[in-house]
Amino acid sequence: MTGVPASAAGGPSGARRTAGTAPGGMPATGRTVAREARGTAPGPSGGGPARRGASGRGPAGARTHGDEAAPATASRDGVDAGDGTRPARGAKIAAAAVNQASVWNIANLLTMLRLLLVPAFVMLMLAEGGYDPAWRSFAWAAFAIAMITDLFDGHLARTYDLVTDFGKIADPIADKAIMGAALICLSSLGDLPWWVTGVILGRELGVTLLRFLVIRYGVIPASRGGKLKTLTQGIAVGMYVLALTGWLATLRWWVMAAAVVLTVATGLDYVKQAIVLRRQGIAEREAALEETEA
Repeated sequence: MTGVPASAAGGPSGARRTAGTAPGGMPATGRTVAREARGTAPGPSGGGPARRGASGRGPAGARTHGDEAAPATASRDGVDAGDGTRPARGAKIAAAAVNQASVWNIANLLTMLRLLLVPAFVMLMLAEGGYDPAWRSFAWAAFAIAMITDLFDGHLARTYDLVTDFGKIADPIADKAIMGAALICLSSLGDLPWWVTGVILGRELGVTLLRFLVIRYGVIPASRGGKLKTLTQGIAVGMYVLALTGWLATLRWWVMAAAVVLTVATGLDYVKQAIVLRRQGIAEREAALEETEA
């Protein structure tokens, strides 16, 4: 005895049954087989999709439309927001709290080390009157370690998501502290003119103050010129810390001259960026006020 073939001529091949019966012992028709292939059950009218109540939602909160069901999408934080587009209230805040890096991470430890090296550098620099070549070499080693850690702590914090509020505050303080201590020691010993120390430190303090003044309009990003200035300053000051003579002493003078030029040029560039940023911020606020009044 042979089964009755499904009459699904012209339908999709995946919706056919070569030999089978529908529930209840009736021969399987094309409509029944196609409905089973789509995962729907006969509704009250005999061919409608399965419904749960009158809301039109299938299992797991999926909305049904016609014969196709669109599953609800989970939010980014793994919490179903109901409509599949919005995360649950407070989910982002909770995720940020979980992802907050510990204060005792490698980047902050390097920053703390740099802060501790400041008084150590000053003591080594001024030991035996400040002119002993051996003590100056130890002071140079402390200064070099501080500058190297300055290169690594920021990179580690950004690469491995170790940015903390402590690091944001302590890192620039440590940078300016070691550089300021070196410049003041050199000028007090007569190795470096006071006007050079005044130009470099005045620029650093001025740019920091400028950032705070325009922070309501935006953040002034660090430029390539600023990074080159920092590198040149570190090399020049390091050469002055060492008790160099001959052509090396002449070379360090030219390196310091280049550092001073970059210091002034990048400082003027920051002033220009601050002016442009402030004008853009004021223009955007005025445009927003006009839109609200209109």
